[in-house]
Amino acid sequence: MLSPALLGRLPSEVRKPAYDRAALKPGIAHIGVGAFHRCHQAEYTDDLLAKDFDRWGLVGINIRLPLLADTLGRQDGLYTRLIRQNDEVEARVIGSIMRVVDSQDSAAPALDVLASPDIETVTMTVTEKGYCHIPSSGALDLDHPDIVHDLAIPEAPRSVPGILARALELRMATHGRPVTLLSCDNIPTNGIILGNVVRTFAERRGSKLADWIEANVAFPSAMVDRIAPATTEVDIDSVEQRFGYSDGAVVVGERFRQWVIENRFAGRVPRWDLVGATFVDDVTPFEHLKMRVLNGAQTTLSYLGVLGGFEHTSDAIADPLLARFVRRMLTEEMLPTLTPVPGIAPTAYIEQSLSRLTNTAIRHRNHQIATDGSQKIVQRLLNPIRDRLAKGEGIALLSVPVAGWMAYLIKASARFGRAWQVSDPFADKIAAIADRIGADTKPLVDSILAIDAIFDPALAANAKFRTHVVAGLDGLLSGDPMGFVGQVCAGSTDARLKQPARSA
Repeated sequence: MLSPALLGRLPSEVRKPAYDRAALKPGIAHIGVGAFHRCHQAEYTDDLLAKDFDRWGLVGINIRLPLLADTLGRQDGLYTRLIRQNDEVEARVIGSIMRVVDSQDSAAPALDVLASPDIETVTMTVTEKGYCHIPSSGALDLDHPDIVHDLAIPEAPRSVPGILARALELRMATHGRPVTLLSCDNIPTNGIILGNVVRTFAERRGSKLADWIEANVAFPSAMVDRIAPATTEVDIDSVEQRFGYSDGAVVVGERFRQWVIENRFAGRVPRWDLVGATFVDDVTPFEHLKMRVLNGAQTTLSYLGVLGGFEHTSDAIADPLLARFVRRMLTEEMLPTLTPVPGIAPTAYIEQSLSRLTNTAIRHRNHQIATDGSQKIVQRLLNPIRDRLAKGEGIALLSVPVAGWMAYLIKASARFGRAWQVSDPFADKIAAIADRIGADTKPLVDSILAIDAIFDPALAANAKFRTHVVAGLDGLLSGDPMGFVGQVCAGSTDARLKQPARSA
């Protein structure tokens, strides 16, 4: 099994940490030690330690399953990062995680780390729903069960905002050292949203904590990019077969990586910019580009891919019709909504993004990408749709994946035969709507668009948007969903829009 003692005996083709891990001291805590963090921020930190060794060892914290003790814990934080590009494989052992902490049963272990004066930066990948915010507005959801609990019992928090607020309260009371809280989740203006939810929570605790946070805590935004699907048993077995050692914490990613960070820190700064990250004054243009192009394409291909019977993103984009549809959607409707990014040509970025999705070695399941879609479609689809409607521009293509998200959840309901299992905070609500209404698409759309936590009421009331989504849902719930996509792609949506909605 992978361990510090084994490092010296690994095959020469496996790259090892280029610094003395025994000399590591903690400086960064990370919440949410999943595949993406280990393929991204931990790798950048490994690069930084090799280039400019400093007190930036990582302490990994999980407050949700899976447990870390039996994987990374047993391996002293070491793990293998595989880069896969079609038939090419590159192996590297990452050493930047010096220890891991499981805090699923109680917040106490996480709080001990986060409140420590050693920790100067806290990064996190907790997924969109971890922020307990309302997707349509970005505000803290005060009705969220975990937030209700944490405001009532703040010393034993369950939520990310509650845990962070309590850790900051402990820092204020014990040593007062400043700290940077850096979101690395795929949410636009993620630093603003993180700051909003933590400050709102703190204000409920009292003005003293809120004032201390204002003076001592920074919430920079960041854009992160690397495709890193969930690890499979095949990935774990491949390390043993190819390189001769076992590793229970393998992660797999593509070669491409990017990290753009708002240059706004409290206290010392981990110089990730020395190893490929970019520090900027405003992350927003980079966020829009990545979320609307790459993530917009991924979301679109996931829903249309499942509806078309495709298992992985690479399978879906290998289909000529879906490839043509997503390219047209990005080029004709998404691209005009983008803010210019210095040094990046949007059309070239679109082609690069689509090329990345064709990588057959990255087995990214469409159902995995479709997870928590209600938390993702606002920034990836609904915001660009709003931008286009405000200018009187067409949304025939962008409305299709919105209807695809609806169809995906509707078909998981009992009335529609539970075609597949889904994971989404609004899955039960939409299943209840589907069970009550059946296949009559107009009332289906009316009821789903009334969920104002997802759909801004002004957008939901827009007649053009509603008409396109009803037509899209009608086509995607039909016996030939790909036939409908072909009609839209051919530009023949007008006839479809004039057809009556399907009825139960």
